[in-house]
Amino acid sequence: MSSDDPTGPPPGDGPDRTPDRANDLAKAGDATADGGPPPRWKVVGPGLVVAATGVGAADLVATLVAGSQFGYTLLWVAVLGTILKVVLVEGAGRYSLATGRSIFDGWRSLGVWTTWYFAPYIVVWGFVYGATAMSSTALPIVAIFPDLSLRWVAIASGLIGLALVWFGTYATFEKVITVFVGIMFVTVVGAAILTTPNLGEVVLGLRPIIPDGSIVYVLGLAGGVGGTITLAAYGYWLREKGWSTPRFMRVMRIDNNMAYLMTGIFVVSMLIVGAELLYSANIAISTGDQGLLDLSEVLEDRYGTVFGYVFLIGFWASSFSSLIGVWSGVSLMFGDFVGTLKGLPPGHPDTRTGGKYFKAYMLWLTFPPMLLLLLDRPVGLIIAYGVLGAFFMPFLAVTLLVLLNRGGVGKEFGGVAGSVVPREWRNRWFSNVALTICALLFVALAVNELRNALSPLWE
Repeated sequence: MSSDDPTGPPPGDGPDRTPDRANDLAKAGDATADGGPPPRWKVVGPGLVVAATGVGAADLVATLVAGSQFGYTLLWVAVLGTILKVVLVEGAGRYSLATGRSIFDGWRSLGVWTTWYFAPYIVVWGFVYGATAMSSTALPIVAIFPDLSLRWVAIASGLIGLALVWFGTYATFEKVITVFVGIMFVTVVGAAILTTPNLGEVVLGLRPIIPDGSIVYVLGLAGGVGGTITLAAYGYWLREKGWSTPRFMRVMRIDNNMAYLMTGIFVVSMLIVGAELLYSANIAISTGDQGLLDLSEVLEDRYGTVFGYVFLIGFWASSFSSLIGVWSGVSLMFGDFVGTLKGLPPGHPDTRTGGKYFKAYMLWLTFPPMLLLLLDRPVGLIIAYGVLGAFFMPFLAVTLLVLLNRGGVGKEFGGVAGSVVPREWRNRWFSNVALTICALLFVALAVNELRNALSPLWE
């Protein structure tokens, strides 16, 4: 790759990058780390992509069900969960900008055990998630056009998503995501406004109260809403955007904060809908994606057929934005994973958007999962998916704690040199406290997820 490629790694930040070089960049700071004035933030950036990808239909339903069960009591948990995601994504982005290396490169620096976890996880996760994402995208379409086949609409959705990301550039992908976020904003926030929320009760919902029987909802809202593996993909989208050095640190933080402000608005809006429309009327809805279909029927009965259909379009936008976000972000992670194992330099074209390893994982996300749409899902695969997935968020929080605090040269755990964060960009006390809370929360959530994943074995 040419050294003057604006989207590639800066000169001297390749595989022979040294800790001294990393510290030189850090000392230069935002203004002069790679020349020129600090970049200005724009509304559309990688943060909006990671937020839109992370908030899928299941996340909206989880918040909706919490509102329908407990009213506004758990509003504070939804806000706390959003803040924790800001901390995690900022940590992943800060590591990438401060070192010039990917998050997987950082994990490898901790030892080979990270690869032994990540390799089966990304393979099994992609296989099961592909089918889940395609089905979720198809559901609202079939609700609007009942004569269509859910299975074939799901397959068509996967193929359309594949084509959009396969043939598009990152810049095009970002614009498409922005359109979907706009649709989600109009429908989700519009539904909350229609319910005319009681602002006094909304404010009271910010008190940290845990009602009886709500601990599972507390864990799910705080830890499960707003993305899992896609949080770690943020650093890859930063690179595709051309944000690759400490000069972009400030703009990255603004981008991340504003994006998760949008996530918080979505989450709070759905909780308001659950509290005002369902809790007050004692209406129960299904869990999973079916819950949004139930909600569309309630909205149709209350506000008319048109708004019921409008909400279904928002449901589709949420699901499809998550689909193409994963097709892009996790494929970039896989490309980097393979490229790193093959010894390719950071940012090699084969590992980036349009590269052969990037495209290989997109095919894995699209075609093998179609078998799960045509057949019953095998219990063993679903258990493996649940077990591996339960560990990812604790894995991300704990490894970020280590990577963003350690000194040395990056070889103390048998890893690679040059992956140490310069002192200026290491964690401060607030980040350490927040990441510790994340780690403890996600361990508790993992225990609950493991119990659910393994339940078929003793049922």
